[in-house]
Amino acid sequence: MSTLIVYAANVVAICLLVFALYVPRHGRRDLVVAYLGVNIGVMAVASALLDSAVGAGLGLGLFGVLSIIRLRSEELAQHEVAYYFAALALGLLSGLAVGPVWLPVALMALIVGALWLGDHPRMLPRHRRRLVVLDHAYDDERDVVTALEQRLGAPVIGVNVLKVDHVNDATTVDVRFRAPLASPVPTEGSDAPVPVRRTTVVVP
Repeated sequence: MSTLIVYAANVVAICLLVFALYVPRHGRRDLVVAYLGVNIGVMAVASALLDSAVGAGLGLGLFGVLSIIRLRSEELAQHEVAYYFAALALGLLSGLAVGPVWLPVALMALIVGALWLGDHPRMLPRHRRRLVVLDHAYDDERDVVTALEQRLGAPVIGVNVLKVDHVNDATTVDVRFRAPLASPVPTEGSDAPVPVRRTTVVVP
């Protein structure tokens, strides 16, 4: 009976993780299938191997290899990797079901709560990350920061110079910055000019 409770808790947890958190915030249909398949598959195999002669260690090792292959097959964003491993962890907790029944259920709730908080839209809402191509070859990182702040109109938190092209006179930078607050929209009849900034930005 306790095992069925843990299984039911896993189904509730993965549904909350996917349909209440991931889909409203990101909504990639292919990853919805992946998260559900990984979760239920890990739960089923871990449960089957728990008392078998093969042992749960071999089963978990196989799923570790499969997860690495899955993550290497396509470039995923960091938040998508987090959801992937959360789905994996939920399946393992329910499949192994060690200790009293409240322990895996509490750990599942902790995982879902961590994803809810860490991926909340209000968590660092002004922080941004962009791949920016500057139309000049900069050798000094301080000049890169100055140029980025002028172009983006925002304070730069960190930069990683990926490429300096002296032939084409360009610098490719991975930049993290704090976006400015939204400017007030001019009212009808107002003569206030609308500031315009131009930069070449490639969104990864």
